[in-house]
Amino acid sequence: MRNLIDIRDLSVAEIAGLMDTASDIIARPADYADAAARKKLATLFFEPSTRTRLSFEAAMYELGGSVLSVAGAENSSASKGESVADTARMISCYADIIAMRHPKEGAPLAAALHASVPVINAGDGGHNHPTQTLADLFTIYREKGGFDGLCVGICGDLRYGRTCHSLISALCRYSGIRFVLISPEELRLPGYVVKGVLCPSGLGYEEVTDLESALPELDVLYMTRIQRERFASPETYERLKDSYVLDEEKLAAAKKDLCVMHPLPRLGEISTDVDGDPRACYFRQALNGKYMRMALILMLLSSRDTAEKRILDSDLLNVCICRNPRCISSTERGLPSVFREAATEPGSYRCLFCEHKPR
Repeated sequence: MRNLIDIRDLSVAEIAGLMDTASDIIARPADYADAAARKKLATLFFEPSTRTRLSFEAAMYELGGSVLSVAGAENSSASKGESVADTARMISCYADIIAMRHPKEGAPLAAALHASVPVINAGDGGHNHPTQTLADLFTIYREKGGFDGLCVGICGDLRYGRTCHSLISALCRYSGIRFVLISPEELRLPGYVVKGVLCPSGLGYEEVTDLESALPELDVLYMTRIQRERFASPETYERLKDSYVLDEEKLAAAKKDLCVMHPLPRLGEISTDVDGDPRACYFRQALNGKYMRMALILMLLSSRDTAEKRILDSDLLNVCICRNPRCISSTERGLPSVFREAATEPGSYRCLFCEHKPR
């Protein structure tokens, strides 16, 4: 059985296959109208969501399946203290596949360890968001014709931006890409992404604080919002929230075929006067997410009886404790703190669930 917890769970060939399937769904939707007939998707969203939850549900309905939905921890037994493990076991009795969003980093992996059906990570705190990355990749592919050799700017909250982390992990497997990482000093990309993903890839990157000076060289600009919900200090959020605003005046210096993306929702970081510009791809990006989630659901449903489940294995170390308060291991009963040696940092261990180092 397959799960999708991290975008790196999919090979480059598998991502290409999903994009081929998504393209075929766009071209021949009637051929897929009953592809998931009599199958049920459970959407377990313990954080607010509009696009991701509705696109999963639309994807399943358009494949001829049905949906069981939990929107908000307050509407589930999590409000009574039920563990992620018990929730996963219970939902497996009712559904054929699970899509989970959770504020704790690593929660979908914790669910996958106990579920008997495939689990899809629909966003875990500030950690990862692999299905948004599938939407992002398909959008870049459709707008630019491929990935190799692109200059990609990623702007905004790179510290807590799970969509940024997943997108960088995915793009690092293509050739000749160069990254321009645009953020305030306080919101720079976490070390585990820089050291564990970017540096080993050998791809070029630079970290800057100014958007306008970076714009002229970019082929793709991935804007993100500064996320209020990730800040412990309201004062820090208020100081940083308007760090970047993209408008038509700034776009005048950009390439005519720039692809402007945003995982949405946006606040003030992209002015509404950009919406009519042909370079604005973010609403097409949202639609592309539905098609890629349709392709992913079909892939995981077809793999239930043929592939191995990702499990805790023998190369893990459990003598450390993860001190990251945002990690699922800090609250989940019966879940051990387990660490895996980082492939790119021999002798350095990182939490299996949140990828933080032990302290």
